[in-house]
Amino acid sequence: MTKALIHRLRERSAQALGAFSAGKTVLLAGAALTLAGCSANPVYTTTGIVLSNYAEGEATPYVLEMKDPEMACALGLSLDPLVYSFSRVTSPPDTTGSLLMLLAANCSEYNAMEAEIAYLRADHEGNVNEARDAREQVKRLNAEIAHRRLLAFERAMAAYKFDPGAEPVECPFLFDDQDELTFLMGLVTGMQAIVNDANSGAMAGIPRNIAPQAERAVRCVENDKWGGVPNAVRALVWLLLPDTRPPMSPDPWQVLEHSRELGFDRGFRVASALEVVAAETFGRPDVLEEAIRAAADAESDMEVSSAYRLLDSVAHRVLLHSSDKHWAANYGYRTPSNSFGSLSPVSSNRSTQTMDLDDLL
Repeated sequence: MTKALIHRLRERSAQALGAFSAGKTVLLAGAALTLAGCSANPVYTTTGIVLSNYAEGEATPYVLEMKDPEMACALGLSLDPLVYSFSRVTSPPDTTGSLLMLLAANCSEYNAMEAEIAYLRADHEGNVNEARDAREQVKRLNAEIAHRRLLAFERAMAAYKFDPGAEPVECPFLFDDQDELTFLMGLVTGMQAIVNDANSGAMAGIPRNIAPQAERAVRCVENDKWGGVPNAVRALVWLLLPDTRPPMSPDPWQVLEHSRELGFDRGFRVASALEVVAAETFGRPDVLEEAIRAAADAESDMEVSSAYRLLDSVAHRVLLHSSDKHWAANYGYRTPSNSFGSLSPVSSNRSTQTMDLDDLL
C-alpha cells in the first residue's frame, strides 16, 4: 500500500514538472519574439523616416547649391543604397531616391565621357584596337546610365503618384519648388535614358513610350520659371517623334533656341545642354556650334542661380564634353582652356599664355 502511494506521488510530480517546463518554454518563446519585434521594426522604421526626412529637407537643398558635379554624384552613389534600403521597413523614399539615383547616373556618365574622348583620340590617331576597346566601353557605360536613369524616372513618377500613361493627363500636386524640380528632373532623366539606350545599341531596353509621356507630363510645370527646360523637353520629343508635335506649333529648333535664352535669364544652362544633345543626335553642326558659343558667352554675363548651382555645373559639364568631342575627333585633343565656345583653333594673332619651364626648377 505504501509503495503504491509513493509511486503515484512520483508520477504526479513528474507531470507537474513537465507542464511547468512546457509553459516556461512557451513564455520564453513569446518573450523572445516580442523582443525581436521591438528591436527590428520600430527602431529601423523610425531611423528610416528620420533619415529620409533629413535627406529631403536638408541634404537635397544643400547638394543643389553645390557646384562640384563629381562630389554630388559621389554622394548619390554612397547614399542611395543606404537611404533606399529603408524601403524594406517604411514607405519608399521615392522623392529623395529619384534625385540620388539621378546623381548616381551622372557618375556613370562622367566615366562614359572619358571613354568617349579616349575613343575619339584613338580613332584620330588610327589606333584601331584602342578605339574599338574604348567604343565598347562607351556602349556598356551608356547601358548602365540608361538603367539608372530609368530607375530615377520611375521613382520620380511614383513619388507623386503620377501615371504618365493615363488619359487624360492629371497633373500631380507639387507642394513647393523642390517638388517641381524633382518631378521635372525625373522627366528629363527619362528622356536622357532613351538617348543613352540608343548610344548603347539598345542594350538597356528602355521603353520608348517614355518620350510621348514626358512630352505631355512636362506641361504640368511652368516653363519660364524653370528656365525653358519644359519646352526644351517637348521640342526634343517632337524631333524624336514628329507625330507628337501639335498642329501650328513652332519649329522645334526655334523652341530650343528660345529655351536656351530663358535658361540664361534664370541662371542655369540646362536647356542649352538639351539643345546640344538634340544637335548631336540629329546631325545639326550649325546648331551645335551656335549653342556652345552662346553658352560660353553667357558665362561672363549670366548670374548663376545660388539655389541651383549644381544644375548649371552639370549642364556646363555636358556642354564642355560636346566641345571636347568635336576637338578630339578633329584635332586629337580636348578643348583648350581658352577656346571653349569655339570649335576650331584660335587664330594665330590671339595671345596665348605659355609657361616658362625654368620657373618650375
